[in-house]
Amino acid sequence: FCKLEPQGTILESYVKIGTNWAQDSGIYEFTMGATGAKVKARYTFLYKYEDNQWKIAHHHSSQMPEQIEPKSKPGANILSQAQVRSLFTLWNDALATLDPKQVAARYAKKSILLPTVSDKPRTTQDEITDYFVNFLQRKPQGQILEGVIQTGDGWAQDAGVYEFTMGDDGSKVLARYTYVYVFEDGEWKIAHHHSSVMPEEYMNAPQGEVLSDKEVRGLFNLWNDALATEDPSQVAARYAKDAILLPTVSDTPRKDPEAITDYFVNFLKNKPQGVITEGKTISGPDWAEDAGVYEFTMGADGSKVKARYSFVYVKEDGEWKIAHHHSSAMPEGMMAAASKVKALQEILSS
Repeated sequence: FCKLEPQGTILESYVKIGTNWAQDSGIYEFTMGATGAKVKARYTFLYKYEDNQWKIAHHHSSQMPEQIEPKSKPGANILSQAQVRSLFTLWNDALATLDPKQVAARYAKKSILLPTVSDKPRTTQDEITDYFVNFLQRKPQGQILEGVIQTGDGWAQDAGVYEFTMGDDGSKVLARYTYVYVFEDGEWKIAHHHSSVMPEEYMNAPQGEVLSDKEVRGLFNLWNDALATEDPSQVAARYAKDAILLPTVSDTPRKDPEAITDYFVNFLKNKPQGVITEGKTISGPDWAEDAGVYEFTMGADGSKVKARYSFVYVKEDGEWKIAHHHSSAMPEGMMAAASKVKALQEILSS
């Protein structure tokens, strides 16, 4: 695109502003320095404040509808606003059949669906049908709350906010919509359908629980209390479903509950109780890390063992669990022991 040396000018603009977000939509025109050609298009920019800078979170650019569909089309006409809105009713009635194929039939042969809850643009009848297979399981029925209609010869656009009531559980979902309708084979069909979550609701949604340093350290205490039960299954229950344990005294990475339980069968025979002697915690939305040095007192013989540790915790099914646990012997102690063994071997061989 940059090879055309484009420079743009906004011709019409509609701006909305919220806390740490802004939206600008309208029509812009590009002058292509390479050819001198001028190109008009519709645009939507959604900006958000990120790392002390305003950045583009969403940019939608599309051809002018009249450019997509030629004006002098046999049988085409200009719809009234009521007639345009009735096209949504036809689509909504198709939803009520719970038949994905009937919904997909409301779309033009060359159409695009940018759905609310899928990242994938749907550009064929099969892809559009596939999207509605899952969506219709919610038994949705929609209602337009506010919208702006534009019409032309053989095309119409309806854009605004709609609300769905989900028949499966009674929940309600707000979303923004854009429909571009075209006259195709004697029928009005959807050529473009863009549905997106409400930006304020999305951008201001809770981003997950962030723990204090004290709360993160409290998760170690839960694990240590599980050690005190001397029940391997209770210790393993402190780990997440897809956790990995790299233990102090086993070469085998433990990657499932059975393998983690198996490790603690032997370790708990020492009746260990741990204390963190030094460590640093870091936390973010629904995750936390604690890394440092801990010391175990072995109740079986009173011995003490120091080791380095890393715990990564995640929020899983409403509980904080260990997703990653790496424990290793103190390296200087290991190297000193290895040196003594080597010296002894040299004496014995001399």
